[in-house]
Amino acid sequence: MNTLGDCRWAARLVAAILVTLAAAKTSSAQQNFKSMSLDVTDGANPWAGLVQGLDGSLYGAASSGGNDYHGTVFKITPSGTLLTVYDFCSQSGCTDGFEPFDTLVQATDGNLYGTTFSGGAYGYGTVFRLTTSGTLTTLYSFCAGGYPPCADGDDPWGGLVQATDGNFYGTTQDGGTGTVGGGTVFKITPAGELTTLYSFCARANCADGETPRASLVQGVDGNLYGTTQLGGLGGDGTVFKITPAGILTTLHSFHGLDGAGLDGGLVQALDGNLYGVTGGGGATGFGTVFKITPSGTLTTLYGFCDPKSCGDGAYPEASLIQGTDGDFYGTTYAGGDNDSCHSEGGCGTVFEITPTGTLTTLHNFDLKDGAEVAGSIVQATNGGFYGTTFGGGESGGTVFELNTGLSPFVKTLPTSGEVGAVVTILGTDLTGSTSVSFNGTPATLKQVTRTAIETSVPSGATTGPVQVVTSSGTLSTNVPFQVIP
Repeated sequence: MNTLGDCRWAARLVAAILVTLAAAKTSSAQQNFKSMSLDVTDGANPWAGLVQGLDGSLYGAASSGGNDYHGTVFKITPSGTLLTVYDFCSQSGCTDGFEPFDTLVQATDGNLYGTTFSGGAYGYGTVFRLTTSGTLTTLYSFCAGGYPPCADGDDPWGGLVQATDGNFYGTTQDGGTGTVGGGTVFKITPAGELTTLYSFCARANCADGETPRASLVQGVDGNLYGTTQLGGLGGDGTVFKITPAGILTTLHSFHGLDGAGLDGGLVQALDGNLYGVTGGGGATGFGTVFKITPSGTLTTLYGFCDPKSCGDGAYPEASLIQGTDGDFYGTTYAGGDNDSCHSEGGCGTVFEITPTGTLTTLHNFDLKDGAEVAGSIVQATNGGFYGTTFGGGESGGTVFELNTGLSPFVKTLPTSGEVGAVVTILGTDLTGSTSVSFNGTPATLKQVTRTAIETSVPSGATTGPVQVVTSSGTLSTNVPFQVIP
């Protein structure tokens, strides 16, 4: 165990995690950035981002470090204490997996779900369930049929998404029944029954895409959307849509000038469009931010420039998120105005970009506070942004907070459901809440804690925001809750 008060960097993060923020958005000069270094024993080199749990803690996965140096799951409590939840490769033969590379998902059953790139019964990665108290269950080990080939896929880099049917969907970057084992899309039940929905490189020259490395996102239409790092008609990656039954449509093939090499996934914005980044390509070759409609019309919103000549960042690896102000927030792996990390310049950045493409650099990493951001940031319900860096800090990565002054809000788990469905509402200070409503229709408060409210979708509810009246004011969701007929 490691506490902020025991570490020499404590002053940078004391009382920084999940505190109530000011209601008005601050100017760039007033932004508040704090970071803490990860101790190797707690985990190191986190490629994954963070997720807010039902208990208000932030949970992350480190790809290395821990007692066995094979990675960990860690959490940071609301009081700022860093704890190791699980050490991978704790079981004989690493049957529990190791090297988790993507963000965990907080599921509706209260547990955390994720993937490991390596290990498991056959050595090619796993899907796991983890209680917040640290009990891990391996739900599935890839390459069950032996290698070669791994018809069920192998080496899952991306994480999972829990769909409206309660099942989890994910990708593997290799394996499958395609001609060159270009990866898969799979469905797995909470009990561990896996179905391979699609194998990439099923079309000539991998025109359908190759090497999916990011998590999927479920659209409001019920379909799943994702990206591939390679393949497509242009050879530089794709954006695809796949139905829960496994019918895949390639929406766009990248060809360099409009972007190349997609490591991050997509986010569906309130306008119904999907937004994402490419790790390379574009007019100068250092990556792009793009918008794509569900039917496949792509617009390049921004192209990052040569870090030797400007400081806007380079090589965005992680998925974007849409903040409560409607803008998008993301990170770059390199670039920025500090040349401490790379010969070509820059330790990476955090940026904000409007839906029309105006980009503002919010923070430039300087190695001491982190470097090489590969995981997505998360906006916690206190309004602040939190993330991890793969490198920098004192011993292999950092956890950081960026406060831009956005107001507290609430979020629902899940974000859709039928009348009568149980819904958990996450928040920062919900003690003393007096009422909750779904688009104006009152609902019953079944259980209230400081960080979560249990309720159910009331009869007569329609799609719209969920609001909670607390002792200090009214909090609202920024994502409309979808009431399923």
